[in-house]
Amino acid sequence: MSLSTSHSNFSQLPVIDLSAADRGPAARGELHARLHSAAHDVGFFQLTGHGVSQDETDALMTAMRDFFALPEADRLAIDNINSPHFRGYTRIGDEHTGGSRDWRDQLDIGAERPAHIPGPGQPAYWWLEGPNQWPAALPGLRAAALDWIDRLSAVAHKLLHELLAAIGAPPDFYDDIFGDRAHLHLKLVRYPGSAGDGADQGVGAHKDYGFLTLLHQDRIGGLQVQREDGAFHDVPPLPGAFVVNLGELLEVATDGYLLATNHRVVSPPGATERYSVPFFFNPRLDARVAPLPFPYAAAAPGVTADPANPLFAEYGRNELKGKLRAHPQVAARHHAELVERAA
Repeated sequence: MSLSTSHSNFSQLPVIDLSAADRGPAARGELHARLHSAAHDVGFFQLTGHGVSQDETDALMTAMRDFFALPEADRLAIDNINSPHFRGYTRIGDEHTGGSRDWRDQLDIGAERPAHIPGPGQPAYWWLEGPNQWPAALPGLRAAALDWIDRLSAVAHKLLHELLAAIGAPPDFYDDIFGDRAHLHLKLVRYPGSAGDGADQGVGAHKDYGFLTLLHQDRIGGLQVQREDGAFHDVPPLPGAFVVNLGELLEVATDGYLLATNHRVVSPPGATERYSVPFFFNPRLDARVAPLPFPYAAAAPGVTADPANPLFAEYGRNELKGKLRAHPQVAARHHAELVERAA
């Protein structure tokens, strides 16, 4: 079945200029009005005015392309099947979304921390904290990737404050669940073109299960967002902008007032390569997300129910559930007892 796009009036997502937050009360008020509407009505928007320069973006993209240009043996030397923390290189087709393979390969990177092996009575999600795997043949990649994580963490922190303020909530309400142990996650992703069997699932339809995702996509396109008409619509790349979407934790925290929205990626045609860099801004693994106090709470419609995707109070349980589903080979090798428990 083809993942063809429906065409209508949804030619672009709302565009939010974050720099308006620093241009005085009138500009900040307009920012809040636009941000409120985008987060409540769509759950996706394009973010400009974030302060990340083109030189910074080019440095990361150069390091990323150099990684995917390495010989396969160098990439497989850091195969994520070696990592009980789900870090490292994932071969084309080895990650799954919605039970089907994703036609892409990628490098998963998180905050660089020592391995946290769960002790007796500790939650299994602590397996997700640990060291990254870096390619020996490309020593500059480590600095480029970790610098990007730091840079986008600052952008996401500011954006979250403005988003909460936009709906009348205390801007710092969730600062304590991030702190210096936030579970930050970066993917360097290559879509190599269409699969040989004609399948065009770059990434299957899904919602992100954290707080905020900031995506840099190249000029090829392929990202699609489910809009109010129920159809999936293309998100045309906007030079210099990040595509931002809200995760399920924000939907749960606001009882459905803020939207986590389905999205997917269609593989580029033929042998065309597409590169994208999603960054996931998520709280501590042991964070319990309290309901957000805000004046529109009475108008909240409730959280979208999905029996196949139950959400847990502790963030780490949601993250671990997702990793076990998405990376079955890693799960089978390192966490067979967790897979059996979840079955």
